[in-house]
Amino acid sequence: MAEETRERIAPIPRHVAIIMDGNGRWAKQHGLPRLGGHRVGTENLRRVIETMAEYGVEYLTLYAFSTENWNRPVSEVRGLFRILGQVIDRESRALHEKGARICHLGTMEGLDPKLQNKVRQALELTRNNRRITVCIAFNYGGRAEILEAVRRIVREGVPAGTINEEEFRRYLYSSEMPDPDLIIRTGGEMRISNFLLWQSAYSEYYSVPTYWPDFGKDDVEKALIAYSQRQRRFGGLGPGEKRGKAGGGAPPGKAAGS
Repeated sequence: MAEETRERIAPIPRHVAIIMDGNGRWAKQHGLPRLGGHRVGTENLRRVIETMAEYGVEYLTLYAFSTENWNRPVSEVRGLFRILGQVIDRESRALHEKGARICHLGTMEGLDPKLQNKVRQALELTRNNRRITVCIAFNYGGRAEILEAVRRIVREGVPAGTINEEEFRRYLYSSEMPDPDLIIRTGGEMRISNFLLWQSAYSEYYSVPTYWPDFGKDDVEKALIAYSQRQRRFGGLGPGEKRGKAGGGAPPGKAAGS
């Protein structure tokens, strides 16, 4: 990476999450079937992961298949599962050699047993790596994650008075990770799409029109630079901003918490 680019990116987000959108539109643009776009979209995984690792990002979460994606045509769903199996076969060893740890967010329910076994083998192979943690959100939905956390709390009989935010997050799929600092969405859309609903309460969002198959190193750097220029307040005030009178509310034209 260019040294001047590295100097412009500070602070570095500890956790970046990406909604990998635009594969179908990319395929249509290039006269290919939708699965062709999904297949090409997997080819830039390694360069995006490597770029994030070079900049010191510790956690990268990739939104690959949502619980709502089951509503797509059966042929497309089956094709996506085949592609996932092929990507695991192709990339897990290479990621292991690069020091990446792979983790899975979501549920294995409904997945083919052979695919489940491949996922478990990749997790086991890379579990001791520490350079970067790459979480694949596959068969994942934010609402489903929250509901499952509630069900587990009820099953375990946790006293209501002991449940706070820290206690609740222990029951989420992402309990071992920090919340995402930056969420990138490719393809130009502005939706959350049921992704990391609890964890993204104070995430910075960055939408780029580039379709996922074309999203590369330069796009990663632009997103990280944009993040470094944001001022994160977490509901408080930024440096140099004065507190108003108690109960005064937000200034005219400015949303509370912005």
